[in-house]
Amino acid sequence: MGSRPLRLVVGLLALALAGSAAPVTPGDSALRLGSTANAAPRSVTAPARTAKISSIRTTDATKGVITVVGTLTPAPKTGTRIPLHQWIPSAKRWQEIAHGYSSGSSVRITTVQPGSIRTYRIAVGAQAPYPAAISPMISFKHYVWRGIFKKGLLASGGQGRPTFTVVPPNEGPRRAEADLLADRGGYVWGDVDSTGCSYVRNWLGNLTDGTVRVSLHNATTAMTSIRMRQETETWLNYAIPGVTRLRLQVADIQSGYGPYVAVDSIMLCTN
Repeated sequence: MGSRPLRLVVGLLALALAGSAAPVTPGDSALRLGSTANAAPRSVTAPARTAKISSIRTTDATKGVITVVGTLTPAPKTGTRIPLHQWIPSAKRWQEIAHGYSSGSSVRITTVQPGSIRTYRIAVGAQAPYPAAISPMISFKHYVWRGIFKKGLLASGGQGRPTFTVVPPNEGPRRAEADLLADRGGYVWGDVDSTGCSYVRNWLGNLTDGTVRVSLHNATTAMTSIRMRQETETWLNYAIPGVTRLRLQVADIQSGYGPYVAVDSIMLCTN
């Protein structure tokens, strides 16, 4: 019986030693938690929506209509308002000039603008879980028909009492009409600024009692011409890319009183 107390003491001592083999301290706890907190976080990609101008073009060069088609991915709620912005260089800011409403992932926006070269973008507001999005910018040359005399005559001249009379704004607000006259055997010309223009269309009405020649010039270099008989009408149209000073000229070929031609002229321009 004397050995039992000895075995009990030995057992208690073994338990004490086993318990002290792996002590848990506040420092160890903090270290273990810290190693978990400092592990590389899992990469999470935030949802995003993209906006893009798919096409932009002039759909009515007479009225100056621009049509923009945009793509929105993923598609926003049907009927979402999508603004069209134009960069205003003079104010150095974006300005909303029109808007449309989304249908699926597409939007169509139309606006009436004067001839211009401007930069455009579209935008879509935030819709959970997607933040707002703005499309990349796009520059566009918008060509619109305008009266050839919108900016007035640069100069006029000729031979034989030449007269180049532009119809005043109160009578011809389109700034496209004029009367060209000279004495028998003479000619008359007028120059206009055609910078930024690509095409010219001239309706001609020959009121002369004879035959005349109407011509277009790049400054003083002839480009094209047409011969007109007495009291006839015709068109004289020509592509003028790169021409900055366009001359319209009427010359007498054979008449009793001299050339007399009425014109209605327009140019396709970005200004």
